Amino acid sequence: MQIAQQILFILISGAAVLFFSKNAKQIFRNIRLGRDEIINDQPGRRWRNVLLLAFGQKKMFRNPTVAVLHFFVYAGFVIINLEVLEIVLDGIFGTHRLFAAPLGGLYTFLINSFELLAVLVIIACAIFLIRRNIIKLRRFISKDLDGWPRSDANYILATEIILMTLFLTMNASDTLLQNRGVGHYADHPTGNFLFSQMLHPLLDGVGNGGLETIERICWWLHIIGIFGFLNYLPYSKHLHIILAFPNAYFAKLQPMGKMENMPSIQNEVLYAMQPELAPTGGETEPPKKFGAKDVSDLSWKNLLDAYSCTECGRCSAACPANLTGKALSPRKIMMDTRDRADDIGKIMNDNKGEFKDDGKSLLHDYITVEELRACTTCNACVQECPVSINPLDIILQLRRYLVMEESNSPQEWTSMFGNVENNFAPWKVSPDDRDKWTTEISG
Repeated sequence: MQIAQQILFILISGAAVLFFSKNAKQIFRNIRLGRDEIINDQPGRRWRNVLLLAFGQKKMFRNPTVAVLHFFVYAGFVIINLEVLEIVLDGIFGTHRLFAAPLGGLYTFLINSFELLAVLVIIACAIFLIRRNIIKLRRFISKDLDGWPRSDANYILATEIILMTLFLTMNASDTLLQNRGVGHYADHPTGNFLFSQMLHPLLDGVGNGGLETIERICWWLHIIGIFGFLNYLPYSKHLHIILAFPNAYFAKLQPMGKMENMPSIQNEVLYAMQPELAPTGGETEPPKKFGAKDVSDLSWKNLLDAYSCTECGRCSAACPANLTGKALSPRKIMMDTRDRADDIGKIMNDNKGEFKDDGKSLLHDYITVEELRACTTCNACVQECPVSINPLDIILQLRRYLVMEESNSPQEWTSMFGNVENNFAPWKVSPDDRDKWTTEISG
């Protein structure tokens, strides 16, 4: 019987790892749909961002209460899963609490710490569920989250509560069996644990056989739940648990007000103002495309941003256009970009890795002109994102395509463009007349 359980565990573990690897490979491929961009400057500052923004969740602490709750979930889930190593080894070798004897009292201290974190995770997840579904904070009831995104968040929170409850129940039934001196449970006694012992009164009336069944069911459901969670990540916003770290490393280090211009356009302006600097003999080649129409025109970093999005809505909650009822939601920009990359990936999966044009594009079919025009380029969304996502960069590239490739801009913009070109300023005033107001004042 024990051998059969070991074989079953190895098969389930192998299938979980293989399935996750397959999905992770597809996501990596989807991110690589973007054009190349070299980001390797200032590694010291980049690692600092990883430590402060990804590990330390620095931006989350602008709201200390929520930050502490989120940190409980984050730290609790990550640290508690260190005990997965023991579960995996127990499953492979047919042992029980493999580390209990070698670690002795340290083992009991670690499990007590894990149980404390488990309780904190349960409390924090319950509060988050209340905030989303009962209090209904504005950023959680936005139409951006209609359908799967809203359900996704609730499923994950509920799953974390269930996993932590299974962990505590497993420990409670295990230690109760130890106290009764039952079989191998008593071989390496650990003593009662901090919180799971509080469940003993609920289990005292259960016989030894029933307790063993409860312990085994909780053990299996706990590890299968973790494997399930691992393979749920690629389909969920909680992929940021993994991608937040590389995204923080590759975040732009320039001041947020600095926009990325196209060198070829800058040179055209320079050559118009200083013709003597223009190359001769056709040495320059004009760019093939201005801005971005589809995800393949964006950079891989833009797509990494999209897959790292936590859908928390802090960007949209800070966006002045969104706050005043405009169509723009920076969160939706990131979700739409990710959806488009996913759709292209599915087409490639159906065509042996080759993309066949589906007649759609990120611009127009996923993100509308109205959304793009509403952006004030204030960088509030960039400032607020806890995992260093830059929705504005995508907005600017799509808007650049609209204006420079499709000549699609409002009349007010067109007039301003003409004034800048002819008068070197947004206003319809000749450069020669620009300082006349000074003479009128002095006169």
